[in-house]
Order: sequence, then structure tokens, then C-alpha cells
Amino acid sequence: MSTESNIAKEYAIVEVTEEQKALAGNISEETNALVEAEMAGESDALKGETKALIDAIKKRAQSEAQTAGDLTRDAYLNAVRQARENIEQNKLVDPERIAYSIKLIQYEAEKNWESVLKEVATLGDRLADAAKAAWDAFTAPRPSDKL
Repeated sequence: MSTESNIAKEYAIVEVTEEQKALAGNISEETNALVEAEMAGESDALKGETKALIDAIKKRAQSEAQTAGDLTRDAYLNAVRQARENIEQNKLVDPERIAYSIKLIQYEAEKNWESVLKEVATLGDRLADAAKAAWDAFTAPRPSDKL
């Protein structure tokens, strides 16, 4: 009999659904290793929920970074297309102005990318801090435990 079945449902922190169990198979090896190392001795349900949370946050951060990269790339491509169209239509366009605009767009793209990377790193740090705080709160002795 596992320790999970010994805990009454009203005292359980989480209840793992069948859907969550199915999703657990999609957790990255990195997340599995981290949670297994940091939460050794804990119930599979608690580990599973922690793994799912960390993996969901990682996937969200990756998605946000990808979206930011796509938006930056699209803006750059639109500017280049517009410049080419202006040149092809023999509109009076200052080549130096075009070069400046392209450099400005490139600078903004790099700045946005650096910002996204910094936010992802900050999110990772905050996630680690939150996991540690949650772990400390979870394992802290309670006044009723001293009785």
C-alpha cells in the first residue's frame, strides 16, 4: 500500500487526475531530473504536480520567446519589403534613410530579443525561488506537530 492511499482526500494537497497522469509522460527529462532530485522522498502525486507546473511554465516562456521573435522578424521583413517597393516604384527615397531605418529596426529587434531572454531568465529565477519557498512552507514544522 502506498503512502498516497494512506492520506485522506480532505487532507491531500492535490489530487492527480487521469488527464494529468497522461500529461506526465510529456514532461521533459530535465524537469523530471530536477524534481526527482529536489523532492526525493515525496509522493508521486506531489512530484507529478510540480513537474507539470514547471513544464507548463517552461513551455509558456518558450512560446512567449518564439512569439516575440516572430513579431520582430515580421516587422523587419515588412520594413525591407516596403523599402524595396519604394525603390521599385521609383519613389524618391534616400538610401541613407533606408539604411538608417534598417539599422534601427535591427537594433530594436536585438533589444527586444535581449529583453525576452532577460524575462525568461528572470522567470526561471522566480520559479526556482517560488519552488523553494513552497518547499520550505510545505516542510516547515507546524505548532500542532510539536504536540
